[in-house]
Amino acid sequence: MIDFSLIETLRWQPGEGFIRLRLHLARLSRSARRLGFPQPIEAAAKLDEAVAGAAGPLRIRLTFDAQGRIEVTSAAFLPLAPDTTWIARLAETRLNSADRLLRVKTTRRAVYEAARAEYQPDEADEVILLNERGEVCEGTITSIFLDDGTGILRTPPISCGLLAGVLRTELICRRQARVGRLALADLDAGTLYIGNSLRGLIRANLVRN
Repeated sequence: MIDFSLIETLRWQPGEGFIRLRLHLARLSRSARRLGFPQPIEAAAKLDEAVAGAAGPLRIRLTFDAQGRIEVTSAAFLPLAPDTTWIARLAETRLNSADRLLRVKTTRRAVYEAARAEYQPDEADEVILLNERGEVCEGTITSIFLDDGTGILRTPPISCGLLAGVLRTELICRRQARVGRLALADLDAGTLYIGNSLRGLIRANLVRN
């Protein structure tokens, strides 16, 4: 029995609508197909219902389960200032690159919650996870990007054991990012960015324990 749901977390902006909506819906459909869920044909309509009459930026969370049920919740969202820098830390918790569910965004989040719980909220804005080989994978809520001086950001491949993030997909499609394995030594040699579709790209400082 499947005891988890698919999730999409979107940002809605007045005058712009849903940010990266097409990519979110495409990922949801692709994930549903991969897991044998029905197709989420009502997702776009449910999202539109959730923002009817909205006046300010919103964080929208859509869940979709194996029975085809869609739930949408919304909350006010305060975008980050453009010059924001986050403190990132490393988790002792490791990801298993053979776990193919890591490539799909679901409510099965125990490994990410364990990593986040290694630090107090004031010690880290984000916690970065490695896989069993020590390769850099992702944050608990973000994809990882490295400015290595080539002019194109480098982001770890899905095969390392990580989510196909929507912001990550957009940057790759725009040729602003390319796929390449990252070791911890690489992070020390370049400029670290982390990000997701809700918050965008965020500069980060990696603080070693």
